[in-house]
Amino acid sequence: MTILKTFTEQSVPPWKRAVLKVGSSLLAADGGGLSTRYALGLAQFMTACHASGREIILVSSGAVAAGRLLMQDHADQRVASSARRQAMAALGQTQTIALWQRLFDRPLAQVLLTHDDLRNRRRYLNARATLRELLNHQILPVVNENDTVAVDELTLGDNDNLAAIVAAQMDADLLLIATDIDGLYTADPRSVSDAAPIDVVEEMTAEIMSMAGDSASSVGTGGMRSKLVAAEKAAAAGIETVLFNGRDGEVVRLLSRDLLRGTRVRTSATRLQARKYWLLHVPPVPGHILIDDGAVKALNDEGASLLPKGVIAAEGDFHRGDMVEIIAGAKGQRFSMARGITQYSAAEINQIAGSHTREVEAMLGYSYGEAVVHRDDLVTLDTGLSA
Repeated sequence: MTILKTFTEQSVPPWKRAVLKVGSSLLAADGGGLSTRYALGLAQFMTACHASGREIILVSSGAVAAGRLLMQDHADQRVASSARRQAMAALGQTQTIALWQRLFDRPLAQVLLTHDDLRNRRRYLNARATLRELLNHQILPVVNENDTVAVDELTLGDNDNLAAIVAAQMDADLLLIATDIDGLYTADPRSVSDAAPIDVVEEMTAEIMSMAGDSASSVGTGGMRSKLVAAEKAAAAGIETVLFNGRDGEVVRLLSRDLLRGTRVRTSATRLQARKYWLLHVPPVPGHILIDDGAVKALNDEGASLLPKGVIAAEGDFHRGDMVEIIAGAKGQRFSMARGITQYSAAEINQIAGSHTREVEAMLGYSYGEAVVHRDDLVTLDTGLSA
């Protein structure tokens, strides 16, 4: 039997608001369905935090695991059909909320989010307002991806990714990821006997990423790599992440005293403006805006808005308010150099492409402003290429 080397006890960074992600491996019962075995300690931690005036948003998996038992479905969930998996999620959502509610004296609220809820600026802001209102009323939000309606090409991927996005959306101070292993090791400790624990990650590098293995759980969708990707996203927003073993009661109790026996992923970034972070990390809709060299220079060097004059064409089908890729392509070699919220649909952009802003109203019969994408709704990408 492999004896894992222990992590050094260290301080947790100061925080007032945190997102706690709990995966299926901590909630799934041995015979199927859900268990409070590990959830109880995590609930006690959250209760202690609430009593001290701190706020926690819980991102919880477990719905599919619960639904599988109730449907008496013994198929491997990793190869389950989309419809069957969605049905299991629909059935298991109430079970997941019921499990958590049994462990708290205060009310809980279920918040189901999809890829589109976070890609659409209006729905993104609506979700943030809802979460803030729940916290203001001392209600614990329990967030999960809406697996019931999400399809493969529009899923967020896993709840690690969702937790990182919610942490940035809610301007959290800390991302807590409870897992079934003590933290990050130099190699998979389940198979490499001399794997050494990594107490602190100063910067997410290719070497650090290579240390992460895939999920060893039969019920989860993520592994350590997924958690490191989430930590990297949180770090980009100036949010630190801690990875800890949610199955270890002593480790969870230490967290209540702001002590960590796990991995701390630091950030060197200052807090990015939430709007800019959202633009950087949420996938755009299909379709893009093709711009000329002059527009590339204006966006990169002058911090300008994208005006109709610099647009060559819109490709694909998108609508006003969608987030789209902005592609440099006048020289033949196309590459994505920015993304932003478009003020005009693809059809409207193709009507006004190359025109002066003063001509827009005459051409369309109305105007949503002089910019196709306003600078405040735009972020440039570091492509390493020049136009």
